[in-house]
Amino acid sequence: MAILDWVIIALFLLALIGIIVWVMKRKTGNTSDYFLSGRSETWLTVGAAIFAANIGSEHLVGLAGAGAESGMAMAHWEMQGWMILILGWVFVPFYAHSKVFTMPEFLSRRFNQNASSTLSIITLISYVLTKVSVTAFTGGIFLETILGINFWYGAIGLVLLTGIFSVLGGMKGIMVISVIQTPILIVGSLTILVLGLMKIGGGGILDGWHSTLEYIGENRHLIHSDPSDPLFSKFPGVGVIFGAAIIGFWYWCTDQHIVQRVLAAKDLKNARRGTIFAGFLKVLPVFMFLIPGMIAAALRAKGVDGFNFDSNDKAFGSMVLNLLPMGIKGLVTVGFIAALVTSLAAHFNSSATLFTIDFYKHKHPQATEKRLVWVGRIATITVVFLGLIWIPIMRGLGNVLYEYLQEVQSLIAPAIAAVFVLGVFNKRITPKAGEWGLLIGFAIGMIRLALMIFKSSIPADSILGAFLTINWLYFCIFLFVFTMLVMVVISMFTPKATEEQLRGITYFSQGNEQIAETRASWSAIDIITSVAVVGLCVAFYIYFW
Repeated sequence: MAILDWVIIALFLLALIGIIVWVMKRKTGNTSDYFLSGRSETWLTVGAAIFAANIGSEHLVGLAGAGAESGMAMAHWEMQGWMILILGWVFVPFYAHSKVFTMPEFLSRRFNQNASSTLSIITLISYVLTKVSVTAFTGGIFLETILGINFWYGAIGLVLLTGIFSVLGGMKGIMVISVIQTPILIVGSLTILVLGLMKIGGGGILDGWHSTLEYIGENRHLIHSDPSDPLFSKFPGVGVIFGAAIIGFWYWCTDQHIVQRVLAAKDLKNARRGTIFAGFLKVLPVFMFLIPGMIAAALRAKGVDGFNFDSNDKAFGSMVLNLLPMGIKGLVTVGFIAALVTSLAAHFNSSATLFTIDFYKHKHPQATEKRLVWVGRIATITVVFLGLIWIPIMRGLGNVLYEYLQEVQSLIAPAIAAVFVLGVFNKRITPKAGEWGLLIGFAIGMIRLALMIFKSSIPADSILGAFLTINWLYFCIFLFVFTMLVMVVISMFTPKATEEQLRGITYFSQGNEQIAETRASWSAIDIITSVAVVGLCVAFYIYFW
């Protein structure tokens, strides 16, 4: 890093301070402003915020490392622009009409308060133990690789910087920095892709692409149907598509830190168009991170100077250090740091929203707006503290980081996905069914997670051993279907929700006014652009099948 690069990074930190000052001068004394940016954002801001909330250090480090490790295997989780369309076209109208701040709040209206509290607890635990800690952990690795900062200083500094920004800036600050960093991140990453292809191809981009494909061999394919394929045991056949879709549905359509960006839109039209824009952007991470990771591994195999990294998690950092010229390196690094901040800030803000709205406000219904905002800030500080505590645990994850994240999420996602699918599309699912479906499905997932910790001491021929040998993607599909069956059975023996409770909150109980509002919010351009997103995803699968 040259002096010019450091100057650019220093200017970025000053810009963060400027954003905080600007936000604090605005009206931020109520919960709508602090948690949902006053529900005033346009489609451009919403789409950029969705993308920025998704792209974190687990992509810069984990996804690039996955590309270096196993080629295209993890691309399924990135080719989900079509899933974001489901959020915008199907679920956002119900969330918007119910005027909720959080997903647990939505479940409290569809089912009962117990279902709401259960989802809040599940979400907060998952944020602290996986999202916040992993983002900080991988951020520390990235900053160590790029800036030479000690891992612990980088990880702790990133968490503290983001915590301050989240506490003082709120959702408005996150939205502003999302719009600024998204184009820098995209242009910078694609520049690295092009330079990497030219490097390995001797100056030719197409030659570089063919060299990369030659290096990864059979790992260029998305589907591994042959049992003799080394990746078959992890990603068996088309099962990976269904398993990834369940995880994707949970993440894109029901997870607080994504949906919260959409709820900040000023109306349904901007919310939907924001998801369409995000759908286009979501096609990019494979080219921004996964393929550069593959290129870095190919350069390492060729013995190119600067690419002798000892861990696949350092693959992307080595591309930044060795391929970008002075000045551009600093600008791109700023985009990456901004991505780390916005992704981590999104988790902090969502955690604060969940605690404040679903716990504190429920217990203190008379609390003033100003007090709720301060409770949200205190909750953010608490999550920052808990995230710091858990960073040492993530230290030992190594090269399997991105795959580990998806495997843990495969245990959390099925129950939540099942509850939302049946809750919105089936009026007959009772409140108790939603409550117990969520509890039972989550408990089974956590039992498997607990057993995974002690896998080495469990006999393979025992019942528990057989339970653990089920492929993680097949288990995800099984748990999703099982949870739905549990809910259907429980609904046969428990009281139904009243028509008043269901009004406007399920697909078959919408009022004429709601249907008319939803229909008026889209036009032919929305359909055309949505089809284009799906077409891009299909074309990708055809090419890499």
